This record gives sequence, C-alpha cells and structure tokens, in this order.
Amino acid sequence: MDPITTFSGKAVAVPAENIDTDQIIPAKWLKVTDKSGLADGLFESWRYLPDGTPDPAFPLNKPEAAGATVLVAGRNFGCGSSREHAPWALQGYGFTAVISPYFADIFRGNSLKIGLVPITVDEETYHELLSHIEEDPATTVMVDLPNQRVILPGGRAVTFPIDGFAKHCLVNGVDQLGFLQQQADAADAYEAANPAPVNTHALR
Repeated sequence: MDPITTFSGKAVAVPAENIDTDQIIPAKWLKVTDKSGLADGLFESWRYLPDGTPDPAFPLNKPEAAGATVLVAGRNFGCGSSREHAPWALQGYGFTAVISPYFADIFRGNSLKIGLVPITVDEETYHELLSHIEEDPATTVMVDLPNQRVILPGGRAVTFPIDGFAKHCLVNGVDQLGFLQQQADAADAYEAANPAPVNTHALR
C-alpha cells in the first residue's frame, strides 16, 4: 500500500442518501476472485441502461467527471452488508477518498484497511461541496491526512476525524499485517529479555 499524506483530486458528487453496498457493487460481483475487475461493477445498476450502454445522466458517466478521485456522497454511505468488495470497487475505479456526512461503520473500517480514505464532514461543508461541484464540475479538493484536514475550493479548511492507528498505517503505507511485521524485532527483543518461566512440575 502506498503512503497517503497530502493529495488533491477532482470531485464528483453522487448525493443520494443511504447508498448501500449492494448499490455500490451488486452481489453478483462477489463471486469474482480478482478484485482488479470490480471497477466494472461499481454502481452498475445506475451507471448502465438496460441495454448495457452507459447512462449519460449518471454523474460518473458525464465527461466532466473523467479522472475524478474524490467521491462526494450522501449521508449513511456504505450501509447494508459488510462486503469488502464495495471499497475495492471504489478504489479500483480510481477513487482515493470518499466524503460524506456519515459512513456506515463496517464500510468505513473496510475502507481504511485498503487505503480508501473516508472523510466525515458536517452537513454545511457537505452542501458547500455540492454547490461547488454543481457550479464548476472541475472542482478539486485537497486532503491533508497528517493534519486531518480537507481544504475546500476557496481555501477553507475543515478538520475530520480518523482512527489513530488507521491514520498511522495510511500515512506510512502499511496495512495491519505490515504493521505487525514491522514489530518483529521489538517482539524478539521482548521475548529475549523476558524468557518464559520453566514449568518445574512438568519436569517431575
């Protein structure tokens, strides 16, 4: 996993509330073994018309949304089942961060584990972002993860919460397993300094 510190990205809005994980990635995609292909199923029922062609009305299909790396989504994003395929699909499509007034807990946790940054903002900031995107589809935002800030167009900085351990892993580019592997020397030193006591009863 690459380190995530400060980055800027074009924003696109899908402002519907209560977007669940089945809408993010339909259940039929859970059978695949290669997560690199999940981007094709992202918002499948919304992105495509019944004949399989892209729906030009869906935000991600509009020409001005090309290259967007920040998704601005409605409240309670990622609710429903716990499928980790949802953040995989978003990340595979090219998103680095999702901004919403509220995330479902399991979705947020799954996102942090793979390097997709869930940014929770207040309602005022959320609607300000929607207005910026509506007025200028090329709107970009800056995310300063070390200082837990998102900088809006015009320069206003808004802080956001994030779990301390998850932040450490993201900034340093390690997943949970990588973090544990980094502690191997410290664990060996502790074991050497604190040998297990001998069970004298077992020797009798």
